[in-house]
Amino acid sequence: MDVTAWLPLPAVVSILTRASGVFIFLGMAVLIWLLDLSLSGEAGFAEAQQFLMAPMARLVVWAIVAGVIYHAVSGVKHLVADFGVGETLEGGMLAARLVLVCSAILIALAGVWIW
Repeated sequence: MDVTAWLPLPAVVSILTRASGVFIFLGMAVLIWLLDLSLSGEAGFAEAQQFLMAPMARLVVWAIVAGVIYHAVSGVKHLVADFGVGETLEGGMLAARLVLVCSAILIALAGVWIW
């Protein structure tokens, strides 16, 4: 189903920004648990380190990082828009495309870094 058939691209980008914020909030539970485990002692640190070597754990960390990257790039777009840049329909479409392209590139680079 084509979401852009009934929502313009800037609206989709805005909805994804809100969804990524919720995802980051939920992902923080995993990161806080890992931090707590790693700070519990030498055995906990080794367990956290071993856990992070698993492919599924790396995928989860990458997904959380991807949410942070998307949310940050979209946040920069909103900061630029607060200065009156891209207030036209064409500017909004260009900004939405830039958010998606920049996010995709940075998320791919984060994936290379994590894996």
